[in-house]
Amino acid sequence: MHSGRGFQVNTAFRSILLASCLATATATATAPAHAQWKPVEKIEAYPISGASGPELYASIGERGPQASTGTRAIAHTDFKLTWQRKYEPQPDGACTLVSAKPKLIITYRLPKPAGKLPPRIKQNWDVFAAGVEKHERVHGEHIVDMVKAIEALSVGFSAPADPKCQKVRTELTKRLAELSLAQRQKSRDFDRVELSDGGNVHQLILNLVNGG
Repeated sequence: MHSGRGFQVNTAFRSILLASCLATATATATAPAHAQWKPVEKIEAYPISGASGPELYASIGERGPQASTGTRAIAHTDFKLTWQRKYEPQPDGACTLVSAKPKLIITYRLPKPAGKLPPRIKQNWDVFAAGVEKHERVHGEHIVDMVKAIEALSVGFSAPADPKCQKVRTELTKRLAELSLAQRQKSRDFDRVELSDGGNVHQLILNLVNGG
């Protein structure tokens, strides 16, 4: 997912903590109502330099977050996910997860000019920065959707013949891996559209670089 100038918008969801999500998996029980929760969202700015569109974009290429492929990213969305869970062994020997409350912290790493920009360049930059942040926040929505899917899969489900609540962990690991892979694919598909010729991010880059 390259921007065409040697680096990419990196949206890999790297920090899913599957071990801390383990709950249960193979049940047919109806899940109870879920407690309301909201993610914590943070913005971390990384400094770039330049007094023109091409200079700012080149600085992003030099200083942007590094992707797993070794290329530089324009922006990066990451998250940390942990759970508070309550398991209850059942009289029939099954184990049921009766509650699972997620704590989700989403971090958006975005570029920010270190110095004051000329008025016309600042106007172009503001449009570019707002568009990049909007793009990354869509990835944030994808992460929230994934956590809700994990919650729906887990809460109220039981594993039979599991008095020590151990079997459910192995099975749920498989299920969570499937959800994680699905979200990664969703992220890649979104970036492919946004970065393709005429896509939103592609247009943002062209307007910034060609605007002066």
